Amino acid sequence: FRKVAPGIPGIEARLALVFSEGVSRGRIDINTFVATTATNPARIYGLYPRKGTIAVGTDADIAIWDPEMKRTITHDLLHEEVDYTPYEGIEIKGWPVKVFSRGNLIVEDGDYVGEAGRGEFLRRERINIEPPQGKPVRDN
Repeated sequence: FRKVAPGIPGIEARLALVFSEGVSRGRIDINTFVATTATNPARIYGLYPRKGTIAVGTDADIAIWDPEMKRTITHDLLHEEVDYTPYEGIEIKGWPVKVFSRGNLIVEDGDYVGEAGRGEFLRRERINIEPPQGKPVRDN
């Protein structure tokens, strides 16, 4: 069990795939991308507004994307601890080129350049999630 790789194949590429298939193809706008990948998860996990927004007093966790950069997803491109990617050979448009954590550059051009041990525990706020209202939609 201890030798099994953590996670599942494809996790690392998911945001780039959403950007490419959503924003680059005009299916969603950049604001919907940010809400879906940053703001809403921060709210769901009780970390908003410290995470999920860019504002004075927040952590300044920011990913800078090159919306025109094209990449072909390959196992060698990714950093996952698995031996394959289900997206091998898929070309995408839009790629993160820099990542800042609490205002500090930690990833540049796919390489980790941050300092080890800089993570910190974040106490979550209690959240209230209302159950869905109405009837389920069914395809007939």
